[in-house]
Amino acid sequence: MSVAIESIVFDIGWVLIHLKYPPLHQFLCARGAQAPSLHATLNACGLEEHECGRLAGAGFIARLNAALHTPAAEEELHGLWRSMFVPDERMLALARRLTATHRVYLLSNIGDLHWEQLRREYRLHELGHGAVLSYRAGVMKPQPGIYLEAERALGLTPARTVFIDDREDNIAAARQRGWHGIVHQGYAATESALAGLGVR
Repeated sequence: MSVAIESIVFDIGWVLIHLKYPPLHQFLCARGAQAPSLHATLNACGLEEHECGRLAGAGFIARLNAALHTPAAEEELHGLWRSMFVPDERMLALARRLTATHRVYLLSNIGDLHWEQLRREYRLHELGHGAVLSYRAGVMKPQPGIYLEAERALGLTPARTVFIDDREDNIAAARQRGWHGIVHQGYAATESALAGLGVR
């Protein structure tokens, strides 16, 4: 007999909120960023340190600016970094609906700047019953430590928990802990997968 799902854990990026990278990428290229891609530039400037909480937002933006041939006003870079969000309204509505019948949580690789903006613009801190964020936990998905921290902080029972994330490696790591997992590929597929687990 299958175990009933009690807790539904949502990733944020590319599940509840999409990210619009081109304006930032175009801005960095115009000012002489040398790395071959946007993600290479961000990684070279300490994105992982930032999202693990070892590099505060101001320090990350300063490093990003220092990587440019023609530096920008740091507030302009702050604005571009904070303004890349495109909400998936159907997924947000689904998460809100599920709070009536299940425990709903957030688990995300994210830095302080983006979380501040998501709180301010979308009041994401009010969605569900709690959140584990990498910059506070000090560890990122798919490292086992962040799932352990979620279990501890949120009181999750792995066999009664389902995690929804757009990355297969993050879902594989959750399944290693005994969680159920759904690789998010769109609203309809995720809703159907939840129904298959008895979540309606």
